[in-house]
Amino acid sequence: MIKNKKFNEKIKGSANAESKKIRTASSSGSGFYYSFLTVVLILCLIQITISAVLNVSKIISYQAKIVQITKTRDAAMALNDQLKDNIKNFSNISGLEAIARNNLKMSGEDEVLVIINSNKEDAKKDKLNLIGIKKIN
Repeated sequence: MIKNKKFNEKIKGSANAESKKIRTASSSGSGFYYSFLTVVLILCLIQITISAVLNVSKIISYQAKIVQITKTRDAAMALNDQLKDNIKNFSNISGLEAIARNNLKMSGEDEVLVIINSNKEDAKKDKLNLIGIKKIN
């Protein structure tokens, strides 16, 4: 019996040692598994953050383009209205005459036409002075 007791204790001791080895092996394996999942989660969060920033920047640029296109559309509609008025004026003799006088620089019977020509060099100097550049002669 004494031999059986010692044998049983040896078996229990070796079983405990083996179970400890199995526990440490499984705990280190699960630790690696959780570390791997943590890294994957962090990568997913980084990707989501980058996507959100890119989407916000796209929205801002699209809003700016919408404003620009709206301004262009309004200017085109104003020009369209002006051209429609010009077409209506072409059908009137007086409107046609006014357009011809403005484009050809002609005057009517009771009118005096005064044309003031400015020197191109004076205009260039004025533009250069506005910028802050002085031309040396």
